[in-house]
Amino acid sequence: MGVRITRSRSAAVVGVVGASLLLAACGGSSGGSSGGSSAADCAAYKPYGKHDGKTVTIQTSIVAPEDTPQIDSYKKFEECTGIKINYQGDKSFEAQILVRAKAGNPPDLAIVPQPGLLKQLVATGKAAAAPPEVAANVDKFWGEDWKGLATIDGKFYAAPLGANVKSFVWYSPKMFKDGGYAIPTTQAELKTLSDKIASKGDVKPWCAGIGSDAATGWPVTDWMEDMMLRLNGPDVYDKWVNHEIPFNGPESTAALDAVGQYLKNPDYVNGGFGDVKSIASTAFQDGGQPILSGQCYMHRQASFYAANWPEGTDVSENGDVFAFYFPAEDASSKPVLGGGEFILAFNAKPEVKAFQTFLSSDTWANEKVANSPAGGWVSANKGMDASKLKSPIDKLSAEILQDPNAVFRFDGSDQMPGAVGSNSFWKGATNWITGQSTKATVDAIEKSWPAS
Repeated sequence: MGVRITRSRSAAVVGVVGASLLLAACGGSSGGSSGGSSAADCAAYKPYGKHDGKTVTIQTSIVAPEDTPQIDSYKKFEECTGIKINYQGDKSFEAQILVRAKAGNPPDLAIVPQPGLLKQLVATGKAAAAPPEVAANVDKFWGEDWKGLATIDGKFYAAPLGANVKSFVWYSPKMFKDGGYAIPTTQAELKTLSDKIASKGDVKPWCAGIGSDAATGWPVTDWMEDMMLRLNGPDVYDKWVNHEIPFNGPESTAALDAVGQYLKNPDYVNGGFGDVKSIASTAFQDGGQPILSGQCYMHRQASFYAANWPEGTDVSENGDVFAFYFPAEDASSKPVLGGGEFILAFNAKPEVKAFQTFLSSDTWANEKVANSPAGGWVSANKGMDASKLKSPIDKLSAEILQDPNAVFRFDGSDQMPGAVGSNSFWKGATNWITGQSTKATVDAIEKSWPAS
């Protein structure tokens, strides 16, 4: 599941923008922030041209209050190009965008949070392939892994936007220091650390929660996906996600058993809540909170979990709580599990092309950072100035995402068919936590996979 906070990832642009965009100069204000932008402010926006009186509609699942930084990041573009952005935040986005596309009434652009949904939208025949300017920006600012997620039947459709890192373990720096524990750099070291803490018997090494209403179970899928990457590598992970190997094969069976060494180990869990089965009844938002009260040492959860710590919590390397990279089998490799969004167009109007190209640039990525004073947003865009990020966890996420040794893979359940990724996988994970065997779990999920 791509976004889970409340459910409510240098040069201005690559210099291959079409002649129709390059010839126009930047002018005055078309609204946005008071006072307008000067010619100097508009220099980075000159390649997008002037489109006075034009409106571009964008639909997204990003709603209030998270929508404010998004909307503010468009203001300079509006002022310098004359394009008005009609922002439509919709909590029912995933269902409604498909309805609109199939009915032939889609918005100009959509921010799509899952590659699986992106494929469904392309299958409607209403999506437009990305223009060369967008493809060039993606080639420059992102890795091939990201471009591949939005390439369908050999055609590239959508640039990445934001990103989140799921390969994180949250912990208490003070508890680690007091216990004399070092940050583990391999899976073996993580297991040894967990055993050491558990052997003392006073505080459990881990705490967890997978409750999420109809989506209960998804945190287990993230654990399993991280283990699939670490035990089997990215190529096997891709085959698993695409069902080129069975869900109940030896690779995924071993991955779920590896998760079980942590989440189904009564010596390891569930600090602050109870036994293993209490994980299923604990809301994911609450899952890591016992760290703050000294009732557990670690909690595996994504970067966006930062939003769930109580107001006033010092989230930093020497603060109340921080995170470390969920280690690989060896310290030299760096598989990274994460999520993010993609910007998909439904037509090729000049003003739409201009805005779509802007959103694929480092200019927009840095505008988004500047307009996110509370932090909580990061991108895998290599042109983003990570030094301008506001929070330590955002900086750590950017460091991991932009690491040239990182091998990024998108959340697996978000890429699987809905009957599996957001249904049998979640339900099976929950049944597994409450006592079902690994074999019965992977067999049931395999059986649910659509025939075509």
